[in-house]
Amino acid sequence: MPTSPIGRRGFLKGTLGAGALALAGCAPGGGTAAPGRLTAPSATASAVKGEITVWNRSGDLFKVFDAAIAKFRRAYPQVTVNHRQVDIDAKLASTLISGTDVPDGSFWDDAKIGGQAEHLYDLTDLIAPYRDRTSPYKISVNTVNGKIYGVPWDLDPGLLWYREDILQDAGVDIAGIATYDDLLTASRTIKEKNPSSRPIHLDKNPFLSQLWLEMLANQQGTSLADASGKLRLDSAEYRRIFDWIRRATGDGLVTHAPYLEAADVRTLDSGQQVFVPWAIWWSFAPQNLLKATKGRWRAAPLPAWTPGGARSGVMGGSSFVIPAKAKNPELAWLLYEFLCFKDEGIRAVYGPGDVYPGGLSTSIPSYTPALDPARPLFEPIEALGGQDLWKVATEAAATIPAAAPIPWWWAQSVDHLGNNVQRLIEGKMSPDDVISDSAAKIQRNLIDRG
Repeated sequence: MPTSPIGRRGFLKGTLGAGALALAGCAPGGGTAAPGRLTAPSATASAVKGEITVWNRSGDLFKVFDAAIAKFRRAYPQVTVNHRQVDIDAKLASTLISGTDVPDGSFWDDAKIGGQAEHLYDLTDLIAPYRDRTSPYKISVNTVNGKIYGVPWDLDPGLLWYREDILQDAGVDIAGIATYDDLLTASRTIKEKNPSSRPIHLDKNPFLSQLWLEMLANQQGTSLADASGKLRLDSAEYRRIFDWIRRATGDGLVTHAPYLEAADVRTLDSGQQVFVPWAIWWSFAPQNLLKATKGRWRAAPLPAWTPGGARSGVMGGSSFVIPAKAKNPELAWLLYEFLCFKDEGIRAVYGPGDVYPGGLSTSIPSYTPALDPARPLFEPIEALGGQDLWKVATEAAATIPAAAPIPWWWAQSVDHLGNNVQRLIEGKMSPDDVISDSAAKIQRNLIDRG
């Protein structure tokens, strides 16, 4: 992935593969199932041989996966893996449609997978042994019409990032922020202490603000569309979020800034911003960007929308896909099985390494056996004052509700909903306006035309 803070997380329908897996004494698995449904080879690791090309984004995570793939090669010594750095957002969808130079596998944002399901292998049978031990959220967003099309990789739980020193100075106890109403109360207390503060970060990017909105909806067990693709924006859950935004902005409690650009970093370091309700991948900021306040930031579970409600939701996330025209899809499955479901592979990705000496701490695995509190994958983080982020993140992740599949039109809906969320933050639209205008345009321009 690119090392820029936005790019790191990604800005964020088929025929069978023509090739066959070369196995010693074993027939290929893909041709034995129903069309488009992939099955695994039965040969032992030492007998499997062949060559695959897999795509990944450039940057730090490419290096992390490259090191993990080296361990896969040792487990499957006769498999050659060509690991390529590619602008996936620009190239993958068109490549799947054209069927030319298709990779055997690729990293991809969860929000993009549903729209290309007809060009991907059905992985339902392969995921089956791991399904009950994988985050229900990740299974649900990779499922289209009852079939699983992505190998679930990361889980991106939402957390409440906060300046511990400012809370202490204002006499605010983070343990007392149990609901979003409590967050407003705490922010008012901080603002009374420092009138120039605007404690709560709300993002100025329409895509990211819609991704953030879906995190808050996921907390409440809902999402923009249900499992059948029916729009459910006009609901008590979304209205609750929009009303909270209106109250926060109306009380002058919001800094409206673009994610980790210069103005955002400056106001985070100055103490103007105190609370950032965001995904775990915000941990990149105190570790790499916030020089003046390094060591003063901490993470807590998100507040709940109602007393006793879920304390986290998912914001973003990625999985691995295997194109239906891949030459050696079974080999690609073996690689992704290793990286996502095998202890050695998971630790190769998340554990300490050359790129992240303390381990990869911008997400956690979606495979729940890897979330053992006694076997943390990354170390306490100095930039968070030595806080054990692993403990906070895994406990929050355990509360995340399941979701519905992400509809094919989700990214396009940002032109309507994401932009209207910005207008709400700016005081140019009411919650009712956002719901009615966004729902009408998404239904007319995307769903009905789909």
